[in-house]
Amino acid sequence: MDKIYKETQDLAKRHYENFPVISYFLPKRLRKPVALLYHFSRTADDIADEGNISDEERIIKLHEFIDSFSNCLIGKYDNDFWKALHSTINKYNLTPKYFYDLLNAFEMDCKKKNFNNFDEILYYCQHSANPVGRIMLEFINIRDEKTLKYSDNICTALQLTNFYQDISLDIPKDRIYIPLDELDKFDITVDKFKTKNFNEDLRLLMKFQLKRCSELFNEGKKILLLLPKNFRRQIKMTILGGEEILKKIESQNYNVTDYRPTLRKIDYIKIMIKSIFA
Repeated sequence: MDKIYKETQDLAKRHYENFPVISYFLPKRLRKPVALLYHFSRTADDIADEGNISDEERIIKLHEFIDSFSNCLIGKYDNDFWKALHSTINKYNLTPKYFYDLLNAFEMDCKKKNFNNFDEILYYCQHSANPVGRIMLEFINIRDEKTLKYSDNICTALQLTNFYQDISLDIPKDRIYIPLDELDKFDITVDKFKTKNFNEDLRLLMKFQLKRCSELFNEGKKILLLLPKNFRRQIKMTILGGEEILKKIESQNYNVTDYRPTLRKIDYIKIMIKSIFA
């Protein structure tokens, strides 16, 4: 079993993304289970998004993945990963529904390329992002509704931040994670949006998106007072990472079609310092 834990932790390190999922601040006892959660999400996400296969083929593979997950919950394991995941779910009394919600979101990625309004975006986030925060809280046995709500705000804000960061990458994939009714509100047609021709209308649209996202971060930060110290620093670092991406978008005059903001090594160092002292 040690081998599968090492593999999952190595996977998390290789896919560093915007900010570390396994960091110095994460309690040591949680690094293995969190790595398993990341492996679960990363594998399903790759099925939904990587490679040159049709959406129909992706859905078939996702259903196979879902079947493997369902089987593991009744003690039928395709490999050691599923055995380790089942053991972790039992040990921490994790809610299987949250895992199914994540898988639902990955299937939505294959079926839905745009969203009519912000409510549809929120519905997507309820499946794609919020379950991760809730599982993280279950690792430390926090399950009250107030804390879960703050967690949802943070996770939704992080998902939105990722949308805005990746606009230049998603447009060629024919994906639009800005509500269509809000495009219309700012006099931007879908065809104009896909041309990636940055203009004043698009700048105002993105400014509006970032303001709403920042408000979600601010509301979610109330969770920090409810968390144990070592876990609090991990979550604070995650929030600061998302907010730093928003600052970078703002500093480039909200131009997300020509530039994809990323965090540099110095940014991670500053974030770590702020997590300790700010």
